[in-house]
Amino acid sequence: MRLPPARGPLSAAVIEVLRQSPAERVSLPPRGAATDEPWHDDDLQLALWVCYELHYRGFEDVDDGWEWNPALLGWRAGVERDWETALLPFAPFSEPPAPRDVPAALRQLIADSDGPPLASFLQREATLEQFREFLIHRSVYHLKEADPHSWALPRLDGRTKGALVEIQADEYGGGHPERIHAELFRVTMRELGLSDAYGAYVDEAPAVMLAASNLMHLFGLHRRWLGATLGHLAAFEMTSTLPNRRIGGGLRRLGGSPEAVEYFDEHVEADAVHEQVAANDLCGSHALARPDAAGDILFGAACYLRLEAEFGEFALSRWRQGVPTLRSASGVGPYAPVAVHP
Repeated sequence: MRLPPARGPLSAAVIEVLRQSPAERVSLPPRGAATDEPWHDDDLQLALWVCYELHYRGFEDVDDGWEWNPALLGWRAGVERDWETALLPFAPFSEPPAPRDVPAALRQLIADSDGPPLASFLQREATLEQFREFLIHRSVYHLKEADPHSWALPRLDGRTKGALVEIQADEYGGGHPERIHAELFRVTMRELGLSDAYGAYVDEAPAVMLAASNLMHLFGLHRRWLGATLGHLAAFEMTSTLPNRRIGGGLRRLGGSPEAVEYFDEHVEADAVHEQVAANDLCGSHALARPDAAGDILFGAACYLRLEAEFGEFALSRWRQGVPTLRSASGVGPYAPVAVHP
């Protein structure tokens, strides 16, 4: 992957710096006034996304030495402080519950969430073009789906670590490359005539989709947000089964092949098991072992639910007006015919 086009002064400055050789000092602009909804700030989210990507696969046109460059990390930390400040009001409780009550609090938090019915729209109403747009957006997230949560593994032990390994082993296909969930998503993209290349559609993704990805990186890369990482993963697993069943049904309605639908079918089956593991063995055991983490666990879950709702509202508001959700129609290119199963 190569560096994406900038979306404003912050991302332009980061991208320009990264084209150079790593240096002890870098010239990067101050963040400036924080916005009320930074998850809709294209410039901020792209700048963060580029910085975070240095810890994953990097860029062909960027020296690997930038990954741990102190000057760049120091600048990123200042931007992250504004990002975190905007997220803090999502905390669902003024006082966290008792550690033993964390699994029940997670279930209640999810039951009370009222995000837009994006999965139902995809099941019953979405056109093939809208479904492709959905896959393009989600590719930013799903092509590295399990990786940000794996940062938590060396920071855990005992029952909590075992629970995370159990979930992640399924995400990585149990050692079978073709069963890795990110690979199954690639198959879906190919079946619908889309590129399956890592990062191919980053420039098409709106700020809110980059923000959903950046949230995982913020929590995963910082040990101080370990509890939030586990809560984020739990919310993902605990809200996955029904939406994936609906989305898979929508793709079948549009004539999608069994290969195209397999990603969604796999999550219906796997996440039904993961839901209990995530709530009880992962988050429940972590809260009991580290009582001060109870609030962070629920904060991470709440942030996940809020940004998913923001993305759903963004997409539905445009589709119901007949407006595309991609940043530029020209970036997608011609669609290949969808694979249809008789």
